[in-house]
Amino acid sequence: MIPDSTASLDEAAAARRKAFVDAARILFFANGYSGTTMSSIAATVGGSKTTLWTYFPSKEELFAAVVDDIVGEYGSALHVDLPVDQPVTEVLTRFGNVLMTTLISTPLLSLFRLVVGEAERFPHLAETFYDRGPRRGKARAADWVAAKMERGELRQGEPMQAVRHFAGLCQSGLYQHAVLGLPEGRDTSRMAAEVDAAVDTFYRAWGAAPAADQAEISTPS
Repeated sequence: MIPDSTASLDEAAAARRKAFVDAARILFFANGYSGTTMSSIAATVGGSKTTLWTYFPSKEELFAAVVDDIVGEYGSALHVDLPVDQPVTEVLTRFGNVLMTTLISTPLLSLFRLVVGEAERFPHLAETFYDRGPRRGKARAADWVAAKMERGELRQGEPMQAVRHFAGLCQSGLYQHAVLGLPEGRDTSRMAAEVDAAVDTFYRAWGAAPAADQAEISTPS
């Protein structure tokens, strides 16, 4: 059994680590990645830069922790159920609404803007963000699409391409305005209708053709 004193030390270390991550998030969003120093993060929390280094040996690792923290808290789309035994349009509608609610949350919008703004100078930041969020979510959705293709509920094709198409359709309206901070981006009443339109358009392109149509296509002229 672990002594209470050891548990207290672990809890204190976890709280200290979280304090550094929270401070880094605030400073990254306010000053950008390049405009934030490890010294300023340590000073915000209170303590030496040496203490910060014991938790995060580099600013890159601290940024990755910030991404993980935000994705863990707001990345609902990474965990939404994708049952193979439910209708395509029903699952996609639910997934699309969760995806858009996630993407237009203030922390994720701020993180996306930060990454885009720094991507040219610090491409590894974009890689870190993409690997920990979008790539994971799209890979999971592609597995579901592949299963639906195997069951004949979606036409055969590249599952990841289909996922990219659906994500692009969902993000074609409200999300673009939200990223730019336009007034239209705050009108979330549009979201459900936009997701419905995205599902309809996607299914028209990727839905399995009726048996009669398939027979006509396969019959030589």
